[in-house]
Amino acid sequence: MIILKKYRILLLVTALAVTLCLGCESNFKEVQKINFTEFTPSGDADNVDLKYTDSGLIKVILISPKMLDFSSVSFPFTEFPKGIDVTFYDNKAQKTRVTSNYAISYKETGIIDLQGKVKIATEKGQLLETEQLYYDQKNEWFFTEKRFKFTDIKGSSNGQGIDFSRDFKIVNSQKITGEFDSAE
Repeated sequence: MIILKKYRILLLVTALAVTLCLGCESNFKEVQKINFTEFTPSGDADNVDLKYTDSGLIKVILISPKMLDFSSVSFPFTEFPKGIDVTFYDNKAQKTRVTSNYAISYKETGIIDLQGKVKIATEKGQLLETEQLYYDQKNEWFFTEKRFKFTDIKGSSNGQGIDFSRDFKIVNSQKITGEFDSAE
C-alpha cells in the first residue's frame, strides 16, 4: 500500500512536471517572437549617382551600385555593400577621388568607414592605399590604424597608422618606412 501511494505521487509529480515543461516551451517561443525585430533597410537603391552642391557648385559626387538606408534603427546608418566611388571638389575645383569595396556611413557621428582596397587619389598625383580608412565628414579628416602605402611625386612610403586632412596638406603618420626623393 505504501509503495502504491509513493508510486501514485511520483506519477502525479512526473505528469505535472511534463505538463509544465511542454506548456512553458510554447510560451517561451512566443515570448522570443515578441522580442524579435526584423533588421531590414527602410530604403534600398541600385545604381546610385548622387551629386551634392553648395551655392551652385558641385562639392561631392557619390556613385555606388547598391545603397541600403537604415535610418529607422536606433543608431541610423547607410550601407554601401558593393562599394563606393566618391569625388570631392575643393574651392579651386581640384578633385580628390576615394574608392573602396565597402562603405558604411553613420548619420549621428558623421563617420564613414571605408573597407577593402581603399584608394584616395588627388589631381596632384598623391595616392594612398589601405584596407580600411575612416573619414570624419565634419572635420574633413581621414584616419586609420591599418597598414598603408602612400605615393606622391617625391616617392613612396609604407607604414601603419596615419591621419590626414582631405587635401593632404596635413599628414601625421605613426610608423613609416620607405624612400622619398629629397629633390623638389
